[in-house]
Amino acid sequence: MLKKGLITTTHEESTVIRKQRCPVCTAQGGDYNGDNQVVYSDGHAYCFACGTYFKRADDPDSAECAEEDWKITEPNRETIPGTITAIPSRKLTAETCKLYDYGCGTTAKGEAVQIATYYDKNGGTARHYRTRDKKFWWSGHLDEPKLYGQHLWRGGGRRLIITEGEIDCLSISQVQGNKWPVVSLPSGAAGAAKAIKDNLEFVESFKEVILAFDMDEPGRKAANDAAALITPGKAYIINLPHPYKDANDMLKAGQTAALVTALWQATPYRPDGIINAQDLLEEVLREPAQGFTIAFPKLSHACRGVHRGKLLLLTAGSGIGKSTIAHEITYELLTKYNQTLGILALEENPKRVADRYVGIYLGKRVDLDHHDVTEEELKEAYRNTLSTGRVWIYDHFGSQEADILMSKIRYMAVSLKCDFILIDHISIAISGLDETISGDERKLIDVLMTRLRSLVEETGVGIIAICHLKNPPQGKSYSKGLEVELNALRGSGTLSHIPDFVVALERDQQGEEPNKGRIRILKNKHVGITGLMDTVQFDADTGRLKAVSDCPFTDVVNTTDPEGEF
Repeated sequence: MLKKGLITTTHEESTVIRKQRCPVCTAQGGDYNGDNQVVYSDGHAYCFACGTYFKRADDPDSAECAEEDWKITEPNRETIPGTITAIPSRKLTAETCKLYDYGCGTTAKGEAVQIATYYDKNGGTARHYRTRDKKFWWSGHLDEPKLYGQHLWRGGGRRLIITEGEIDCLSISQVQGNKWPVVSLPSGAAGAAKAIKDNLEFVESFKEVILAFDMDEPGRKAANDAAALITPGKAYIINLPHPYKDANDMLKAGQTAALVTALWQATPYRPDGIINAQDLLEEVLREPAQGFTIAFPKLSHACRGVHRGKLLLLTAGSGIGKSTIAHEITYELLTKYNQTLGILALEENPKRVADRYVGIYLGKRVDLDHHDVTEEELKEAYRNTLSTGRVWIYDHFGSQEADILMSKIRYMAVSLKCDFILIDHISIAISGLDETISGDERKLIDVLMTRLRSLVEETGVGIIAICHLKNPPQGKSYSKGLEVELNALRGSGTLSHIPDFVVALERDQQGEEPNKGRIRILKNKHVGITGLMDTVQFDADTGRLKAVSDCPFTDVVNTTDPEGEF
């Protein structure tokens, strides 16, 4: 019976009957002034607060019904004669009400109503009734409904003002001496887009269109949705001063001059994501965020540290030490800088991850045995690393569906407020994703990397991800120290395009010094420096990977990253 989502196109021709309290919002304890659910003439309803769509109880396509079917009662079709008069409670004059044919009347039960008369494009009329407690209904019939008040104005003028409701329409017209075109939506914010589309020719005939909707969330959203339908550069959105919600609030408060000023200072509509460079002074003056210095000095210098809000990709051949260097970096972020970590080690269980951090702290291979370490030492190491409450480990082995995996990563970034998230590694992260995407690993990696990039930009979390390399050319081997190139990343071009940094570890496992390797920056979008960096040494007794090169920074092989800033 209840279905989340937008109103389907099959209901585009239906009209709004009334607005009322949504039963779902009520059940959830929400308070939306009792008019968040909109009831349409064909029997369906939609809540613009919680997004619940209600199908008719007799709709054969309805979802499975709950205990009580949703049923739309017939609207009150009572026709009530109205009297044109001033409305002191709204500070509306008789002259304004007469111009817009806005009257007052009383129902057969003695309930006071206000009545707005609408005209369609063929001369037909209908009346829209409103009670004190915001109950709405219609009488009459409109074949092609106009905006309220549209019949008063010719198109082609300089400026048109559109309000969310009739009272605000009258209010704005009145403060301008009832001389300039002001109209309103027939069904409030809920039907803004449809009303604009139905009368687009009239709306577009004006040079400027001011959208003076309510200052609440539904009004703001409706204004943006409506503005998007209008020719770019023509739509403006009003911003009323706090604490006023709408134009009539300002009229009642005597703030007529401020209301007129707000109309003239309406903001040109810009789609989300487009900003004017003149608004960026504070951003220019703000000191750039600095990265965290790590124990690989040349790498740290070339990248200006490890950064939140950046995506770092680590790569190497099989067994070279990708995971080891990743955990060395995150360990330092945890213990030296008190950063909160999220760890998705998809090839390791939580105990193995815990052993890594305890082992780094002790400088001992606790993952192999506890022969030379006491229980007290283990507890001390645990207390100073994992029991800080700043390490969150994903308890899972292997692949996951894309949405589930991303939900875990997002949860770590948003809810757990992780500063850095380690993903080890990309290939296994996508190995169980939806095979319907042509079964193509490259496309799957594209999906994951794009989502990771969006998460980084949205939340400012730093992501350190590990990826594999393609099979090397015949006769070559990464285990024998083959130089890693950017185009060797396995899977997709997004692995080289999307990250801010791509760092490789190279090591000749069969050479004279099999435990000695080198760090190479393949991409450095932040600074631009690439090339060979630190020499590192793996200590099989301690399990640590440390920098051992002693040459100064000037000896770094600095090449220019074509995607960097140099």
